[in-house]
Amino acid sequence: MIEFRGVTKRFPDGTVAVDDLDLTIDAGRITVLVGPSGCGKTTSLRMINRMIEPTSGTILVDSADIMTGDAAELRRGIGYVIQQAGLFPHRTILDNIATVPLLLGWTKRRARERAAELMEVVGLVPEMAQRYPVQLSGGQQQRVGVARALAADPPILLMDEPFSAVDPVVRESLQDELLRLQAELGKTIVFVTHDIDEAVKLGDKVAVFRTGGHLAQYDEPGTLLSRPADGFVDEFVGRDRGYRGLGFLSADELPLGELHTVALGAPASRNGDWTLVVDDVDRPRGWLAGADLTEGAAVTADGLVPSGSLYDVMSGSLRSALDAALSSPSGQGVAVDGDGRVVGSVSAEGVLRALAQLRRAQDAA
Repeated sequence: MIEFRGVTKRFPDGTVAVDDLDLTIDAGRITVLVGPSGCGKTTSLRMINRMIEPTSGTILVDSADIMTGDAAELRRGIGYVIQQAGLFPHRTILDNIATVPLLLGWTKRRARERAAELMEVVGLVPEMAQRYPVQLSGGQQQRVGVARALAADPPILLMDEPFSAVDPVVRESLQDELLRLQAELGKTIVFVTHDIDEAVKLGDKVAVFRTGGHLAQYDEPGTLLSRPADGFVDEFVGRDRGYRGLGFLSADELPLGELHTVALGAPASRNGDWTLVVDDVDRPRGWLAGADLTEGAAVTADGLVPSGSLYDVMSGSLRSALDAALSSPSGQGVAVDGDGRVVGSVSAEGVLRALAQLRRAQDAA
């Protein structure tokens, strides 16, 4: 657990970056600090490992005041990932990851074995071990940065806008990878971002800071979206917060509709305006418009329209169900099981009905 008790940071020019911060960060969870530029979120993060020291107040890590011990020793027990990965350009990927274990006195063999293990954990192939940072993409470099921060198995991981310098597709992949790692490792992660979408996706709890270093709201993402504390939070979270909030509502009660499918290679038969084409194990390949379908002819992959996002019934939310419906050219979202096989359809109207039922149930509770 990390605790901020009345913490203030005032710089020599009189600027107050963080003002009387009280905040408790739960162990084994992801806590995201989010807010506009100059709100104190990065300063708060860096005070945890004493890269910046507080002007007043107390920061406790597992009930111990961070100012009572050696700063270097404190940092060796805290992983740190920054925006540009911060890799040593003259060292191989393997040796970059092994840096902290070597500083802690591990043998070179043990440190490199640990580095090789972590390459696999973060999704880097063994062939990259002897490459140098310049030979990797931005996303791969960030994976190396995460692996290096995890090398000595620290209980705490600080992440300062680590994914903001990569393109949106890579960023989403890295976010998913972080959630997968956290499910396995259970670290105490403090993550800084200016992106509210990233915050609500990653955070078990989200702390919204306002300019001047004041904490505006600290809540679980679903609560933050449905009940912003004030006008500032409401505006910062955004006008589409109602749609984002659907991601925290279970779709367990959402009924599945029927869906007409045809397998690749099978004779086509018209049944409505659109037909979903599947492979030999019922995984969706795309939609075929009725006008492009020849009765009785073998169905091929030519001319298929992408099926849109898929609704996974095993882990789906109302947001993913609605997105599947809205992104489908037919208006029917494709529902799949855990193996990606088609099990039915969802519609935008069905999602809205399920939402209304949930609200009635909440009002009655």
